[in-house]
Amino acid sequence: MERRSPIRGIPRWAAQDFAGPREVDVLELRPQVLGAGQMTRSQLHLMARWKSERSAPRVLHNSESDIWEVPRTPLSTDDERARIESLTILYGLSWPTASVVLHLYHRDPYPLLDVRALWSVGVDAPSKYTFDLWSQYVTYCRKLVDRPGAQMRGLDRALWQYSAHQGSSA
Repeated sequence: MERRSPIRGIPRWAAQDFAGPREVDVLELRPQVLGAGQMTRSQLHLMARWKSERSAPRVLHNSESDIWEVPRTPLSTDDERARIESLTILYGLSWPTASVVLHLYHRDPYPLLDVRALWSVGVDAPSKYTFDLWSQYVTYCRKLVDRPGAQMRGLDRALWQYSAHQGSSA
């Protein structure tokens, strides 16, 4: 991956007005989800709406019990593949939406899988998401935030904003 966005510009891009009311709502769920180690149907739907208003209704086709059980694996296992892929078992949770669960609610730092953010690190929109792409992207982003004061949420904002302002076709 070769970053298109300048490393020194990350704080500036991260500070751009980005947070909408849904972001505040999903961030406020963090203590509840971490405390329970699982999610409710309404929590998952709110999170999915924050990522993609268009595809969010799909998650409502999952039963409350499935939604209660499935996120337990990624929030408790040490297996990186199981963390992301187990979430995609749920109807309506594609790789990008599954990455939101890890990004917002896992104790370890995870980036959001988003075509705009990927573009900013030199990756064009893939025709299919794979674990290899995910693993490389996670490793790359963790290296970028491995410095004092850096946070994955800020990096995600910066990568998305940079792409949006550069006029990428992502």
